[in-house]
Amino acid sequence: MAAFLTASWVNLLMANFHIDKNILLPYVPAHTELDEWNGNYYVSLVGFLFQDTKVQGLTFPGHKTFEEVNLRFYVRYKKSNEWVRGVVFIKEIVPRAMITMIANLFYKEHYETREMAHRFTHAHDTIDVEYRWKVREWNYLKATASIHKEAIVSGSEEEFITEHYWGYTRLSNEKTSAYEVQHPKWKIHPVNAFEFKCDVAHLYGQKFEDVLRAKPTSVFLADGSPISVMNKQLIIS
Repeated sequence: MAAFLTASWVNLLMANFHIDKNILLPYVPAHTELDEWNGNYYVSLVGFLFQDTKVQGLTFPGHKTFEEVNLRFYVRYKKSNEWVRGVVFIKEIVPRAMITMIANLFYKEHYETREMAHRFTHAHDTIDVEYRWKVREWNYLKATASIHKEAIVSGSEEEFITEHYWGYTRLSNEKTSAYEVQHPKWKIHPVNAFEFKCDVAHLYGQKFEDVLRAKPTSVFLADGSPISVMNKQLIIS
């Protein structure tokens, strides 16, 4: 099956927070259920860079490299007696209006266009990663991490966060859109320092303010890889 979109995802900075499942229940797509790790439910604020982006094999000028920052949570869908684990996006922020139009039109996602920037700085044994997006003023997600990468430990929180290979989108009370994101297992850079500033109420609503004001349960930097976003499927039963 040919991919709808191919790209490389680079330097995925992930800040993860515990959340009351009742906040998420209205967003859960039909035929899926909330996924949990050790009895906890999570949302993640994730910043990363798209590189070498192609849609159905075509490259569009000015849309090959760009930032994304998203807020997501984790669900699973039972298919043929096996759980298929994926993510649901509360909102995805990108700097190009055409990306927003394509994602919202074809995948019924919740993209929003904002002025954005990023910065990667390498030192002898660290890497500084920063993503910025403008909501009345500059918001940011940034960290200093070790330049050395580690394999993700089996059964860890990092594995739970990264090992969700599907995207699910609520279409109605009966219908859900699903698409697979194919990529190899990532490695992670341990984070030494982290800070972020986010206009939570304006972007995501007041129900998420206390959640994202709390200290993250974990923050890590995944190295990323080439990825393929496959064509969407419809789940109706």
